[in-house]
Amino acid sequence: MTASWSWEYAAYDPETERLAESLCTLGNGRFATRGSAPESTADAVHYPATYLAGCYNRLTSAVAGRTVSNEDMVRLPDWTALRYRCLPDAAQPDAAQPGAVQPGAAQPGDWLTPDHPTLRHHRVSLDLRTGTLTRHMLFHDAEGRRLGVTHTRLVHMGDPHLAAQRTVFRAYGWSGRIEVAAVLDGDVSNTGVDRYRALAGRHLVAHRAGVEAEGTAWLSCSTSDSDIRIGLAVRTSLRPLAAVHRECRAGATATAATRTSVVPIRRGRPVVVVKTAALFTSLDRPLADPVRSGIEHAEHAPDFPTLLASHRAAWQRIWSEGELRVEGETGRILRLHAFHVLQTLSPHTAGLDAGVPARGLHGEAYRGHVFWDELFVLPYLALHFPETARALLMYRHRRLPAARESARRAGAEGAMFPWQSGSSGAEETQRLHLNPCSGRWLPDHSRLQHHVGSAIAWNAWQYGLATGDTGFMHGPGAELLLHIARFWVGTATWDAGLGRYRIRGVVGPDEYHDAYPDAAAPGIDDNAYTNVTAAWVLARALDLYGELPAARRAELLAQLRLDADGLAAWEEVSRRMYVPFHRDVISQFHGYGDLAELDWDTYRARYGDIRRLDRILEAEGDTPNRYQASKQADTLMLGHLFRPAELARLFTRLGYTLDDGLWARTVAYYLRRTCHGSTLSSLVHGWVLARQQGPEAWRYCREALIGDITDIQGGTTGEGIHLGAMAGTLDLVERGITGLEPGPDGLHIDPVPLSGIPGSAFSLSYLGHRDIRISFRPGRLGIRVPPSPLGPVPLVLPGGRRERVAAGRERWFRLPAG
Repeated sequence: MTASWSWEYAAYDPETERLAESLCTLGNGRFATRGSAPESTADAVHYPATYLAGCYNRLTSAVAGRTVSNEDMVRLPDWTALRYRCLPDAAQPDAAQPGAVQPGAAQPGDWLTPDHPTLRHHRVSLDLRTGTLTRHMLFHDAEGRRLGVTHTRLVHMGDPHLAAQRTVFRAYGWSGRIEVAAVLDGDVSNTGVDRYRALAGRHLVAHRAGVEAEGTAWLSCSTSDSDIRIGLAVRTSLRPLAAVHRECRAGATATAATRTSVVPIRRGRPVVVVKTAALFTSLDRPLADPVRSGIEHAEHAPDFPTLLASHRAAWQRIWSEGELRVEGETGRILRLHAFHVLQTLSPHTAGLDAGVPARGLHGEAYRGHVFWDELFVLPYLALHFPETARALLMYRHRRLPAARESARRAGAEGAMFPWQSGSSGAEETQRLHLNPCSGRWLPDHSRLQHHVGSAIAWNAWQYGLATGDTGFMHGPGAELLLHIARFWVGTATWDAGLGRYRIRGVVGPDEYHDAYPDAAAPGIDDNAYTNVTAAWVLARALDLYGELPAARRAELLAQLRLDADGLAAWEEVSRRMYVPFHRDVISQFHGYGDLAELDWDTYRARYGDIRRLDRILEAEGDTPNRYQASKQADTLMLGHLFRPAELARLFTRLGYTLDDGLWARTVAYYLRRTCHGSTLSSLVHGWVLARQQGPEAWRYCREALIGDITDIQGGTTGEGIHLGAMAGTLDLVERGITGLEPGPDGLHIDPVPLSGIPGSAFSLSYLGHRDIRISFRPGRLGIRVPPSPLGPVPLVLPGGRRERVAAGRERWFRLPAG
């Protein structure tokens, strides 16, 4: 394993163990298991957990005198658990070793864990190339016994139902016996996020457990409200086989099944234990009994070496399509990010009804919900794994009826997608949230972030440009775009004084501003990002409508309850949306420039880290609603979605002038007023500054790169990685720095230099072509198109230069200086 493909922790540190568990999670797009030690149980240091994509359950809790309902991604039974201890054999001391245990000198030892005082060595190695996690430990006790333990784990990328764990025990300087208990533990609950612990978290009920005659342990349970039936089976094998039948017993309680063996061990004769797990649920298709399916699958699974070989081959195929090559430590971090994106949203995800969980399948923060983070994830997937991107858009399309019903209940038309989504498409945003700084439960108004609908529309449009999938764009894609556009038309109200349409009572991406100071009702008016993206959605919906066959147009008009004349209003709203300005910059929202200025220096001096300024101010009895202070990029998100020329055209269409000077002033203005309380903020700022060739660009890009690996948010990564930020760094290199944009007229490429990432190479898919190879070097750009009957790939290079690369050919182009 080369250093560029490895991620290692060379020593055991309880303070950072949960961070390591998150970053060493293994998954296959269907389920994932945190990188916890098999010896551990959930406590203040460790949190072993397995999560299944799309597996949610709802519980009610009493909070601040109210009853609240929350839907959570469910923590599943622990298939990894392994307990062991030394049982010295007094009759067979290892006389060949000095200091050998003498008869009667030692007693049975404790169950060993990384927290045991006899631990002398500990190293965790994540092999990104093969998707395997290896944990090496050495214990040395007071009796002179040294026991080496090596765990190797995989969650199979080829077979989405399988996972396996091999443990090798080695005795150094002694002989005796070890007792090994392989446990399948279903007594679990969601307790992985401190601020949720006062809430109900026991989602699994109706447990049954047992052990088959062949020794395969099984466990059955179901979720309490959603009634998802879960079946887990674990086949345990041991070597040396001769000892297994002498001292082996199996048993089960209501919530766990255990197989315990006592095995002789001596120098040169390691003991090997392999747990092979199979997970089935009632979400699987075709539907079958989850327990019986799990038992049969586990019993017929290949041995560990064979599983490992097929698992490595599956990862090799995925890396061939999804890898991004950048030199040095930056490249290693980007590879880690790609690894976590690809094992959360793999080709297996394409067969599931699952969205983009903001914290991956890595932890319980945000309750496993789907936010707008897909805005930062789908562009990468559309260019590498278009089938997976399509499936994630279909997750949204299947929830279109729920979004239409939400709009109807709000007195609106069209589709109003929820800020937080889970299983059904209903709004899952909590009504109350806890401020850990003050201990108070506060109203949560983030459900007013209706711009999530524009993010869905933007992703659908980007997918269409990358793939040319007219079947999707004329079918589900058209329904998504037009129903979201219908919502924006109905939400926008005419202001005769301004001569403009306005969108009132929303919350923008910033999130800190959810009301005007001292206002009785939540929401702010005319968030620039919301209004401009709404206008963009309307324009693209009209474009798409114009491409449709007549019969399809008639069908969609019937769905929308519109006639052809009704679409004329869409055109007007798309051109007359209000965008506020103040002090010759774009206003984040109407009235933003009237808010007070925050004394940033005082707060930094007082608190140091002020990323969560909202919590600090609330604990002081204040609110960010009073200040020009933002959590994360809001107005500047426009520079993330749209190239400067496209953004200028969009403002021109709205009747405004946006030149380079105005945009530069806007960027500088908000850069000074943002505390980066989200991992997405530094990503967006780095992207925008890189396109401007600003000197601070690399600082923000680097912060986005190291955000999770250094736990820059202070304890949040241990609750689950930030999937949007990780995927966003990949997109930053490919679309931001390389300047790659798929278009109907070709691949647009317009690189910008960035000192920290001088070059890159990656493969992508475009309009049916697979494995197009892009190589970017300072001053040079290489394009290789594999043999294909699809013909040449058109390119649009800097300055509008048009070129073509024939199938089966490679061409290099010189780029303009600077």
